[in-house]
Amino acid sequence: MTSTVASASGASNRLAYLVVIAGVVAGLHVWKLPPSLPVLQAQLGLTLVESGFLLSMVQTAGMFLGLIVGLFAEKIGLRRCVLIGLTLLSIGSFLAPTIDMRIAVLGFRVMEGVGFLMVTMPAPALIRRLVDTAFLSRILGVWGGYVPIATVIALLGGSLILSLSGWRALWWILSILTAVVAYIVWRKTPPDPAPEAQKQSSKPGTPLEKKPSFLALAMETLSSLNVWFLGLCFAVYSGQWMAIVAFMPTIYVEAGFSGFMAGAMTTVIAAGNAVGSFSAGRLLHRGWKPHWLNNFAFVAMGVCAFLAFAFPIPTALQLALIVLFSATGGLIPATLYYMVMELAPSRRTLAPTMGWMQQGMAMGQFSGPPLVAWVATLAGGWSMAWTIPAVCSLIGLAISTRLGRQFLVRVQGR
Repeated sequence: MTSTVASASGASNRLAYLVVIAGVVAGLHVWKLPPSLPVLQAQLGLTLVESGFLLSMVQTAGMFLGLIVGLFAEKIGLRRCVLIGLTLLSIGSFLAPTIDMRIAVLGFRVMEGVGFLMVTMPAPALIRRLVDTAFLSRILGVWGGYVPIATVIALLGGSLILSLSGWRALWWILSILTAVVAYIVWRKTPPDPAPEAQKQSSKPGTPLEKKPSFLALAMETLSSLNVWFLGLCFAVYSGQWMAIVAFMPTIYVEAGFSGFMAGAMTTVIAAGNAVGSFSAGRLLHRGWKPHWLNNFAFVAMGVCAFLAFAFPIPTALQLALIVLFSATGGLIPATLYYMVMELAPSRRTLAPTMGWMQQGMAMGQFSGPPLVAWVATLAGGWSMAWTIPAVCSLIGLAISTRLGRQFLVRVQGR
């Protein structure tokens, strides 16, 4: 009997890891662009402004569509939403290179942005549905690292493909890969449960229960302060992480390193974030309180940023501090994904809450780099770049403490 239960749990866990793979593949479509941008500018004549639109398209979509996509996922089904998202990514990545026009690349980038959201919004809720509760924290820890994993693969593998075949080959390879993953998800994962409106009431003669409307779901989601604080917590994390990591190649080139070396060093920083996320899953599985991890991470990020920029130190030491900054920051996404399972107003608002968190993450990624650039411009260098992470960390620490109290109340009240 025990072996049967263990076998069933193992199969469910493998299905959950398949959802993680789908998220990584979706992330590849976001991060395929940075190494490809110089080639696109040369071959298609993209202007700097058009390049900026390409880079910010996914973040812009996330800022405005996160909650809407989350509501849509809840209405049509989590698995179905993931499959539609993977399909959009595959189609967009296949068609963009076939039409040799700048407007086509920009247009299909919008499709890819929507596809990315449709994969990543419902994924944590789908993982929860698939796995045993005892393994949830560990697998959510892996899910929390899907962005840095995709970043590392895209920067290394994408650069290799670009050097051998060009950007069209990279787009088509990712299109095929995404289609394969979509097919496997379709074949292996169980269908979404039947809508509540189709289920018979337990009492004969009573009317069937209807699923709530988009507006009712949105109101239920946004009426919770916890949802707002989760989004803000993600914003102050993602804002400082993106701001520092995005400018590290520029800082290293200014220090005299080649573009290749600067990219390689930045890849190490991104990999550290994935290690932090995996570690969070392990620690949560062993019983660590999520707000302990978040509090430690925000303090460590602020301190590491201060030490890395406030003083003139050797580049090797600065790199080590930024890797530590990224690794400890990696504890936060996995922990927030775990906390949202308890802090969402209800089970049916999980996907919309994830959508609101995505909007917070996108807002942080959108606003963090300009703020750090503004401070660096005023200071005439990078010596004051630590101030933005310090402010974000203080805000994050206060929010994390509040969310931690609410999380413990919810867990103890079950």
